[in-house]
Amino acid sequence: LVEEDKLDVAKALLEKANGKLILPVDSKEANAFAGYTEVRDTEGEAVSEGFLGLDIGPKSIAKFDEALTGAKTVVWNGPMGVFENPDFQAGTIGVMDAIVKQPGVKSIIGGGDSAAAAINLGRAD
Repeated sequence: LVEEDKLDVAKALLEKANGKLILPVDSKEANAFAGYTEVRDTEGEAVSEGFLGLDIGPKSIAKFDEALTGAKTVVWNGPMGVFENPDFQAGTIGVMDAIVKQPGVKSIIGGGDSAAAAINLGRAD
């Protein structure tokens, strides 16, 4: 999904991040949100025609894990995938685990979906 009217904002954020903005490099996609008949892992940033990107993939999880190494404070708003569905919760679990394994980290979860994910996936502490 692309909000054309937000492209300038996105470009400004990319420039300000100076290469420190982490974007997924792979994903898990399905041919429908509910009642899907096909789920597959994909390489690259694009979602295949006729599919929905419903979680980040294992390479992306590893990128986030590496980026969070040594973090002292993490502010997180938004799960990585459709965590309510076991087929698409690996990304959210992976990033949560990467946060909580940091010694002495202070984590702030913003937003109802992120808080619900932490509670439902047993990582609220």
